[in-house]
Amino acid sequence: METEKIIEVGIPRDTVEIYLPDGRTYRGKRDLPIIEFMKALPEWKNPPIVGAVVDGELRELTFPIKKDSNVKPVTMSDSDGSKIYRRSLIFLLQASFEDIFPKLELTVDYSVPDGGYFCAVRKHAPLDPSAIQKIEERMHEIVKEDLEIKREVVTLETAKEYFRSKNYEDKLQLLKYRKKPELVLYQLENHRDYHHGYMVPSTGFLTVFNLVPVEEGFILQYPRRKTPTRLLPMPKYPMLIGIFQQYGNWLSSLGIDSVGSLNDAILNNGIHEVILVSEALHEQKISEIATQIADSKPEKKLILIAGPSSSGKTTFSKRLAIQLLTHGIKPFALEMDNYFVDRENTPLDEDGKLNFEAFEAIDRTLLERDLLHLMRGEEVQLPKFNFHEGKSERGEVVKISKDQVIIMEGIHGLNNALLAEFPSKKIFRIYISCLTQLNLDRFNRISTTDSRMLRRVVRDSWSRGFTAQRTISLWESVRRGEREYIFPYQENAHAIFNSALVYELAALKPFAEPLLRQIPFGTDEYREAKRLLAFLNWFIPIEQDLIPDNSILREFVGKSILTDFKIWNHH
Repeated sequence: METEKIIEVGIPRDTVEIYLPDGRTYRGKRDLPIIEFMKALPEWKNPPIVGAVVDGELRELTFPIKKDSNVKPVTMSDSDGSKIYRRSLIFLLQASFEDIFPKLELTVDYSVPDGGYFCAVRKHAPLDPSAIQKIEERMHEIVKEDLEIKREVVTLETAKEYFRSKNYEDKLQLLKYRKKPELVLYQLENHRDYHHGYMVPSTGFLTVFNLVPVEEGFILQYPRRKTPTRLLPMPKYPMLIGIFQQYGNWLSSLGIDSVGSLNDAILNNGIHEVILVSEALHEQKISEIATQIADSKPEKKLILIAGPSSSGKTTFSKRLAIQLLTHGIKPFALEMDNYFVDRENTPLDEDGKLNFEAFEAIDRTLLERDLLHLMRGEEVQLPKFNFHEGKSERGEVVKISKDQVIIMEGIHGLNNALLAEFPSKKIFRIYISCLTQLNLDRFNRISTTDSRMLRRVVRDSWSRGFTAQRTISLWESVRRGEREYIFPYQENAHAIFNSALVYELAALKPFAEPLLRQIPFGTDEYREAKRLLAFLNWFIPIEQDLIPDNSILREFVGKSILTDFKIWNHH
């Protein structure tokens, strides 16, 4: 009996199919770029699609589809999509700037809250508003022309020759340490550059931006993920801009302005000096804040410390306490975490999960009452939150003396509504965060959010036994809490502490890399890990022993001398 033929010789199809996550299927010619498939989607512009995940890998819209593939569109509301948009916007700014001021050096420095990059001109007086307007007009012209942004892979030598001809010292310094023999360059008209990551295929995508003049430069404003097609009003950040300028001065005193110069220092045995000076600058700033508090005594009775995740709040609080002791001020530590409401009263977030970061998760009435009693020198029965049971229990009974100040850290410390009845003149608020980061070069920023995420990946691994995949998967909700409860209030601070350290990514690299490499292929966290590994690749690692034992970094890599340091609460 002859079995029927199941297998037969096929003829190669000249079409391919893409399968979307919701089950829709689209068919098109083989080798068509993914953009042609994406344009066929009814949601193509809403929010705008700027990339795609093809069979688990992030791809640019120019990527050709050679076989049937699972495809997930990436929009400007996605983390990857917003990065593609912002990176392309920087290239547009760079090209427009060079068209108008070919002799000047532009740098894209820091990100400012609510969507923008602080940009400045090096070794030159700040541009006046009319010059900035000229650049913006040029940018809009290029967008209107919808010019192609071409991607080309060139040999490392070709790239170096081009950067030499343009006097891009920072790029040449960075490329000295590149191990791969080739590099991707992007081209827009006659402008070419290396950009760390993907781009949109043409300038017509870049319709939403603004240049806002500020004292020392201007802000390149971009849309936020929540509002991908419009810009939010730009608040003023006098304190933050001051911190950015101070950090710039620190970097020039260290002689380090990019990752290339940090690598030089590591290889030429200059890293000891870099670490000692970076740590001394931290200590100097903490000492200044302590002096500010001491000078305002007996007025200030309560120090509130707030900042986003992995900013180093714990170490900072302890180092501040030590500095206050040198002024004869005995700090009393109060933990905001003990003032959580019972679990059953904890508000829920939009996904129906318990939201411990919500303002309503704190028993503000009790907190305020206890603080007022303590300040008057009365005895107080403190609460103790039982995290296991999710219930508030009785804690210790305490009393503080006249010469003590209360130190408390917590997410809502900068929000004036936290202690509405407490006399505000008695509060000293401190904002702490990684506010700056060493950039790869003048146009390739490393996000401070990435530094904090790497700090957290490393710490979660040894202190909580979390995998990097788990930490990264939780990061988005952590970020949501920061955007809602911390960033809007940072200018309420009396002092700002920038916890970034110029050498930290070189120090975190040996810890973070093995953890990131364990994330399974095809997951969302894998793509994030791949991106983080790609920029860590530019750093030369440094030995853990070089990190001082009281450094903020020790909070994340372990072995901090301050772990057992208690702010002595004298009864």
